[in-house]
This record gives sequence, structure tokens and C-alpha cells, in this order.
Amino acid sequence: MKNVRRHFNLLSAFVLGLSLLGSALAQGNDRSRTATDNDEGRRISRAVAGQKQKIRGTIVKRETDGFIMRDLNGNDWTVSLTNSTEVKERKSNPFRGAQKYAATTLLRGLSVEVEGTGDSSGALVAKSIKTTQDELAMARTTDTRVTPVEGRVGDAENRISQAEANAQRLSGQIAELEAVSNAAKGGARAAQDTADAAIAGVNETNTRISMMDDFEERKTASVNFKAGSFVLSPEAKTILDAIATQAKTEKGYIIEISGHASAEGKLDLNRKLSQNRADEVIRYLVEMHNIPLRRIAMTMGYGVSQPIADNTTKEGREQNRRVDVKILVNKGLTNPVKTSRPVTSGSGAGEAQ
Repeated sequence: MKNVRRHFNLLSAFVLGLSLLGSALAQGNDRSRTATDNDEGRRISRAVAGQKQKIRGTIVKRETDGFIMRDLNGNDWTVSLTNSTEVKERKSNPFRGAQKYAATTLLRGLSVEVEGTGDSSGALVAKSIKTTQDELAMARTTDTRVTPVEGRVGDAENRISQAEANAQRLSGQIAELEAVSNAAKGGARAAQDTADAAIAGVNETNTRISMMDDFEERKTASVNFKAGSFVLSPEAKTILDAIATQAKTEKGYIIEISGHASAEGKLDLNRKLSQNRADEVIRYLVEMHNIPLRRIAMTMGYGVSQPIADNTTKEGREQNRRVDVKILVNKGLTNPVKTSRPVTSGSGAGEAQ
């Protein structure tokens, strides 16, 4: 009986520990929800319908057909994009033409100048959007790091909710085993084994959360371009079709894209050409295969800095005029959580089976 009482005390202490763990997780979720509510509570300024306006600020949220911009006074504005909206460079050199950009370059953190007209909903319908090359480069670098992390945080919250549900279910099982321990000596051993399984499950969940920033490469492909061109060939489109098809079958995937150029021409022109090639690949994946922009982890034009072949030969230069595309999968989302309940056995007729 002393052994039974000792095992029962251990079991009670474990149940109390699980309860405290659940409370701590709940408090963490409450703090997360409070921070989100405070951020979403910022008031959106309304543009006057029919009135032309020019506003400078920073993009704080990207939406399907527009974005939210925070001006220099800290006010938020809803900006709508149309098919006629122009996105171009705000240049300082008056002796050259302004470079035009695709709408996909409007990333969070990008400083822009928006000219447009207010509509009936209070949004500013953009006629033109201007930014500089330096600001665009800075926003790309920031978005490359922030977007995957946000996706991983959202997936982590879902996994934590599942872990809490598992913990509640295991708590119910432990309660049943507590009743068994009062009736037979074997109940205490079964309860201890189940508690060990619960701890193993929690440890496994913690391991998965720590792997949220760890990715493995599932597929790599390269598409090549003609000299001085960023037009996709039929062969390149076939390769990208295969990439998009496989990506949609993966769970927790992101696509990393990098553009490159051969060594002919000036350094700055090759850097722009490599970026245009990367942007063209993104545009094809988004428009033809509906790949969400949040799944594009990186778009970068490296110019001639990362050759894979000899630039002094024709064959080498053809290989260097390329865009590399990689499918990366989050290990923390693809490795299953294993929670097993051990089966206990005894030799005596009076022990639980």
C-alpha cells in the first residue's frame, strides 16, 4: 500500500505540472492576441472622394489589389491598384529615363510616393507610384527575411493549439488511470508509463517548434536566357511548370529565386538584367500557376557575381545566363509529432493487463 500511495503522489504531481504548463501556454497566446489587436486597432485615414492627393510613406501591409501605407505623420492610408497604375523609379538623374517596375515590387517596408484620387470607400486609387532603387533594394532584403518568418509563426501557432488539445486528451487519460491505480497495484505503473509518453510528446512538440527555421531543399532547377534578354523561352516555361506542380504538393514550402548574368556588358546593366530575369520568373509562377507571393522567399539579381561556368567560353556564358529556382520545405511542419502510449504487462494474475 505504501508503494501505491507513493505512485499516486507522483501521478498527482504530474497532473498539476500539466495544468501549469497549459496555463503558461494560454497566457502566451493571450499576449500574442493582445499585441495583434493593438496593431490592428490603428485608425485608417480616408481619402476625399474625387480629390487628387500625393502622399509619401512606407508600405506596412500588402493586399491582393493594393496595400496599406503609413505616411510621415503616422497615419495609415488604403491604396488601391488598377491595371493603369504605373510603378516607376523616383530618379535623381534628369538625363535618363525612369525605370518601370512590376506591381510585385511593392513590398512591405518600401518607401513610396503615391499620386492618385480618392474613391467613395475612402481609399486612394493610385495613378502612379514612385520609389528609388536604394529603397527597393532595402525593402527586398527586409521582405526576404520577414515573410517566411511570419508564415512559420502562423503555422507554429496552429501546431501549438494541436499540442494543447493533445495535452488535454492526455490529461483525461491520466484521470482514468488514476481511478485504475486506486483499484489495483498495476494501475500505478500504467499511469507512470502514460505520463512518460505525455512528456515525450511535449518534448517532440518542442523539437518541432525549434525546427521552424530549418528548411530542406526538395527540388532545384535552372532556366536559361538569351544574351541581353529576360524573355522566358518555351523550354524555360516547361521547367517552371514542373516546379509549380511539385511545389503545390509540398507542405510548408517556399520558393527561392535568384537571377544571374554572363560577363558581357557593364556591371550595373548585368545586375539589372539578372533582376529582371528573376522578376519574370516570379511573374510567370504567380500569373500562370497562382503561386502566392508569400510563398516567394527571395528574389535577387546577383549580376555576374555567381557564375557556374567559365565566362570566357560561349558554352559557359550560356550556362551563366540563368535563374536558379529552389523549392524549400519547412522541417518543423513536415516531421510528424509522435505520441505513443506504451502497453504494460505483468506476470501475476492480480496485475493489470
